[in-house]
This record gives sequence, C-alpha cells and structure tokens, in this order.
Amino acid sequence: MRTRVLVVTGVDPVAMDSTLMTLAWDLPSAVSVRHRIDPHSQVLTRTVSDISGILERVEVQLEHACVSCALREDILPTLERLARDRRWSSIVAGLPLGTEAQQLAHALGNDTRLARHLQLSSIVAAVGATNTVGDLLGDALLRERDAHSNPHDDRGVGEVACAQVELADHVVLDADPGPESLDLVRAIARPGVPVVTDVATLDVGEIASGRHHPVLARTWCDPELDAPVPDLGESRAWRLDLRSSRPLHPDRLLDRIEDLGSGPFRSRGTFWVPTRPGDMLEWSGAGGQLSIGGYSPWGRRTPMTRLLYTGLGTPPSDLRTAFEAVLVTPAESVEQQRWDVLEDGLEPWLGDIRDVA
Repeated sequence: MRTRVLVVTGVDPVAMDSTLMTLAWDLPSAVSVRHRIDPHSQVLTRTVSDISGILERVEVQLEHACVSCALREDILPTLERLARDRRWSSIVAGLPLGTEAQQLAHALGNDTRLARHLQLSSIVAAVGATNTVGDLLGDALLRERDAHSNPHDDRGVGEVACAQVELADHVVLDADPGPESLDLVRAIARPGVPVVTDVATLDVGEIASGRHHPVLARTWCDPELDAPVPDLGESRAWRLDLRSSRPLHPDRLLDRIEDLGSGPFRSRGTFWVPTRPGDMLEWSGAGGQLSIGGYSPWGRRTPMTRLLYTGLGTPPSDLRTAFEAVLVTPAESVEQQRWDVLEDGLEPWLGDIRDVA
C-alpha cells in the first residue's frame, strides 16, 4: 500500500500554513512535513509533525540554495523515509515558499524506487485572499518579499504564483477574495479544477483520494498549450489567444517586447524566430516580468507562434496590434538569405545560434 502525498505550494506564507494545517489536521493518520529555505544562509529547515506534535526539526546546509538541490538533498529522501516508516497513510508536504511542484511531480511519477512507496494524490495551490490580483498579476519580485530561494533568484511573484495555480489539482484561497479576483483565479487554473474560497470547507477526503494526472497537467501547463482553452463566458477576466504559423522577427521583437510582455496580465506560450528555425522557444510572464528561453527542438512538429494572455477587466487594445507587427511578413519569409546570420540579438536569453538557417 503506497502512502498518499498531498503537495502544497504558494507564495503567501499565511495561505500556505492555513492550508497545510487544515489538511494535516483533518486527514486521518497524516504526517506533515514543511520545508523552508533561507536564501541568505542557504539553510533548508525541515519540520515534521503529526497529531501528537512536532517530531523533528532539522536544518540542512545546502550546496546551493535552489529548489533542485533541496529536492535532491532532503525533500524527496524525507518523503520516501516517512512512507517507508508505515506509521501514516498520508503525507502533507509543504514545499518552500515560491516553489513550483513540477520537478517533484516528475520525480514521483518517473522514479520507480519512489513510486513503490509514494503516490501523488494532489497538488494544492494555496492563494492568499488579501492580495490575490497583486500576487498573480503584480510586478513584485520574490526577493522583495524575502520569498526567493537564493541570492540570484530574480523570479517574479506573479509568474511563480500563476504557474502554481496552473499546475494545481485543487486551488485553495484562505478567504473569499471577491468576485473579480475569483474569476481571475478560475481563468488561470486548469479548466475543471475545484477552486475553494474557505479553508474550513475543504473536502479533505476528496483531495486525498484523488490522483494527480500528469497528462492533464502537462497539456494545460506546457508552453505548447495542447489542451482546449474554453471560453470564459460572463467572467470578469479576459483571455486573448494570439496565433500564427509565422515566426517573430528578432529585431521587432526586441523593439516591441515591452508592449507584448509588460502589463497586469499573465502571458505564456511558444514562438519561433527564423534565425533559429529548429528551436521551440518558451514565453512566460506575468505582471510585467517576462522570461523567454529555449524549450525543445520542434522535431517533426510544424513550428508555430502562440501566446495566451489572461487578465482582469479590459484587455489592452494594442496587444493584438503589437503581435501582428512583430510577426515576420510573407515577403520577409521568402528572403531566406537574410536569416543566415551568426547573431540575432537574442543571445542574452537564448544563447548563441547553434544551427544557422
């Protein structure tokens, strides 16, 4: 019999702690393990407790204060150790603040040794109700809230919080954030995922008895956006799905990147540039913080550009115009020789051009 694992993520420490406490208290025969990273001392603190109280509190000096090191050096070994103990039927695991659960989910789903003892039941995104829109679409950095994982962590709060909600099997707000904020959370979350606005009303049994479905999560979260994107209907949130078979012009992309990436909205997807025709490139941003980078080779897939925008209120009127302006024109596409270059200006984000068109 494998031990069920419920993983809790978040960027708001109060929302995370209240969700963790509720799950650990209401689940029969559950143990809670909470990990915290001090980005300044590079110390990982692990606290394990159950209904009897705190069982252990241990500090681990990390080689690097990053999520990958924390997972490898302590989080995964601790989950396996607690499951092998056989004293508990469920583990409620609180990841370090600002941590996404994708690496953990991948390890639990693909490591045969771990899979013999652990079953990932649910990934729960805990969202604070006092500043929901600010957390998801604001321009703050994790370091400004002391929620970063290491001194070089420059991630934005919004990009991390949106990714946590998108991956989650359940989204829990610690209070009712109001109708507009709730519509925004539902628009960002995977279609069909329950969104609960009161920790006290959590159906803990439903969460524990479920099972994380990596295929569903992947089709919604991965930049290819293979999942259907439903209409938002009467929602106060908006969504704009911009697509083209044409690539983005490298020079015009740099000129208009603020128009496409800066604003109180979530944007994600894939794109390509004619100077790197074999590379699928990832676009991910929120609240004015934007990350672009290589994702994978296109392989046999037909390259395409698709950016999905989600926001609250009225969508910016110039988004579609900026998108069309950055696309390579049909006439430019014909001039293949112009893309036979050694540099395209995107090296700071994408690295050197490896395969010249």
